[in-house]
Amino acid sequence: MLDQLHIHSESGIPIFIQVREQVLHLIGAGALKPGQQMPTMRQVAVALRIDLNTVKHAYQELEKTGAITILRARGTFVAKPPPPLKAREHEARLNSLALQTLAAARSAGVDTVELAKRMIQLAKDKGDTK
Repeated sequence: MLDQLHIHSESGIPIFIQVREQVLHLIGAGALKPGQQMPTMRQVAVALRIDLNTVKHAYQELEKTGAITILRARGTFVAKPPPPLKAREHEARLNSLALQTLAAARSAGVDTVELAKRMIQLAKDKGDTK
C-alpha cells in the first residue's frame, strides 16, 4: 500500500485529505481488502516524509467514516462491510453519501451527471451491481 500513496505538496489540498482520499480509493478499488491490516501511522509518515500527526488525523477521519478500524496495540485494519441497514437508515445513508459525493464533484469542477455514469460503469466493471 505504501508504494501507492503519493503526496502533492503544491496541489493546495491538505496532506491529511490527500492521504485519506488515497486510502479510500485503494479500498474502493479493491487494493485494500476488508480485514486487511494497514501500515502503522508511523510507517506511513516515514514513507511519505510527513508529520505523524498528519497521518493520525487522516486515520482518525477514516475511522469516523467507518472505512478503517483502529485497535489499540493491535493495529489498523480495513473495516469489514457493516451489516445491512433497515430501509429508512439505508435511504438516509444513501442520500447523505450521494450529497457528499455531489458536493465533492462540484468543488472539483466535475460534471455530476458524468460522474454518476462513471460510477455506474465502474460498479458494473467490478461486479458490484445487484
